[in-house]
Amino acid sequence: MTPSLIAIAFVVAGWSIFAKGLQRWHLTAPIVLVLAGVAVGLTTRSALASTLNTEVAQRVAEFILAMLLFLDATEVRGGFLGRDPRSAVRLLFIALPLGVAFSVLIGRWLLPGLSWAVLVVIACAAAPIGFASAPSILRDERIPERVRSPLKVEGGYGDGILSPVFICALAIAVGQPHRQTALDALRMAVPPVIEALLVGAVIGGALALLTNAAERRDAMTEQSKRLLIIAAPILSYGVSVGIGGNGFISAFVCGIVMNTLRLSETFRQQLASADDIGFVLAAVMWFVFGCATVMAFAHGIPWRIVAFALLALTVVRLAPILLSTTSSHLAWRDRLAIGCLGPRGTPSIVFGLLAFNVLDGEPADSTILAVVIVVLGSLVMHWAGSPAIARLYPQPENQETESESAR
Repeated sequence: MTPSLIAIAFVVAGWSIFAKGLQRWHLTAPIVLVLAGVAVGLTTRSALASTLNTEVAQRVAEFILAMLLFLDATEVRGGFLGRDPRSAVRLLFIALPLGVAFSVLIGRWLLPGLSWAVLVVIACAAAPIGFASAPSILRDERIPERVRSPLKVEGGYGDGILSPVFICALAIAVGQPHRQTALDALRMAVPPVIEALLVGAVIGGALALLTNAAERRDAMTEQSKRLLIIAAPILSYGVSVGIGGNGFISAFVCGIVMNTLRLSETFRQQLASADDIGFVLAAVMWFVFGCATVMAFAHGIPWRIVAFALLALTVVRLAPILLSTTSSHLAWRDRLAIGCLGPRGTPSIVFGLLAFNVLDGEPADSTILAVVIVVLGSLVMHWAGSPAIARLYPQPENQETESESAR
């Protein structure tokens, strides 16, 4: 454990010092951490599998996911569904379910040895997008806001929406080898989800309203406001787990409610400290992912899983986007850009590690291998492809004017 922590801290420190230069080469912190994790994984291959298959590792992964889901929910700007609610609804409630369904059907064809429940688990891990691996997409002003806005909402809410489906499918997959019926598994999985929804809504609403009232009375300091943002997901996670609910779903709902009810214009500034903590936690997951890559590839790479991953990154992503945005106000170029700009990242990694921890045998190995290939493929595709997609759009007029004056 100590050597791994030293390696993570060393890589983060090194990347921080040379961040600008590395970003010019599109070498983000996740990419560097994955490479470092691979290097460490080559020397700790045998110990890693046993470490990941522990209850402590499961709780750590769940807690990290809870923090990241909370931060994702608070990233959405311009209202509950962003500045383009119609496009956001299409992506979240039409394209996302279609993508999961297509993944399951393709998995049934390419991975016939896995049950429906395991295929749903893999599909839920492969579907959500996250911009930690390609943050430049959301900052690139060459890409119009009408494209970036729905992508931000999808990245903020997609993994949280899929979490209950993932939990229920995982419960069914675990119960199948023990002759537990799907109905029995659902009876065990659904109540914790409902409890988590209620806990997250109550805690998020209470904290938001109390904070608004305290700010009006000038009863808080700037530091206390920042600390409250950090305490909120921890509180919702802890209370939910304490009563038998699902902690990371609770933190996600808490983030949505707080983001909706908080009135202060400085709320975004208060999120800065929580964002830094989220960056560090995500760094841990990217490093572990690099180590897990070595473990996943140790027994070979079946072509069927590679084919599944490639289809998940291309056809399964693009087709639902195009179908869901039919007859929308988005132009063809915008629809294609949204379909191509869908990096997989931390949510997929955590879902995959949780499934590996809970499942056994071939389902566990197939799940972690599929997730590893999907995330690695996404890193390569967006490292090479996102700048090319951005160049499809003309430069803003102010940039053209500046370049002409420079000549």
